[in-house]
Amino acid sequence: MINKFDSVLLAQKKFIYHYKNMRWAKGRHETYLCFVVKRRVGPNSLSFDFGHLRNRSGCHVELLFLRLLEAGALCPGLWGYGAPDSVGLCYSVTWFCSWSPCSDCSYRLAQFLSQTPNLRLRIYVSRLYFCDPEDSSAREGLRMLQRAGVQITVMNYEDYFYCWQTFVACRQRVFKAWDGLHQNSVQLARKLNDILQPGEAEDWGDAFELLGL
Repeated sequence: MINKFDSVLLAQKKFIYHYKNMRWAKGRHETYLCFVVKRRVGPNSLSFDFGHLRNRSGCHVELLFLRLLEAGALCPGLWGYGAPDSVGLCYSVTWFCSWSPCSDCSYRLAQFLSQTPNLRLRIYVSRLYFCDPEDSSAREGLRMLQRAGVQITVMNYEDYFYCWQTFVACRQRVFKAWDGLHQNSVQLARKLNDILQPGEAEDWGDAFELLGL
């Protein structure tokens, strides 16, 4: 399917530069968002759309995606109008983001999802945005998204491989993991779990302290 939103596919170097899951991603001020939209159109079939977006004119990419939804460019009939036989349509949207959402975008997303119960969102992230301080507003934003029903996951090798095959002009070139991909993914996944499940992290910490570890 032809991507209607940006150039058809990402260049290989651009994908690797923006999605590389390094701890200190200097110079990467843009956020890229690759998306897949699915809608069940029959008992055994799904409609399928995909594409990618990036920040434009000072607007964060997550909000650009919401604008496309509100304009009807994606998920037609989401609010029960604008498409034939649209009553009761349910959509599943998956994002693969180079950065996790900031606190403001998280709030806007949670607010939007509260008004669209027939839209399910899952977010895979390459890196965590301003989540190092424990009192970071970005951390609370991610917890807000989780409470809104969003599944948030750190990308691993299989996710990068899928993105490479789906969103990148790979020209049959096999995806090759960069040094540290797996280790960084594991560390980021642990940090995300600590953010989303703070009580669980404290329980494990107490257990390790009792064991003298």
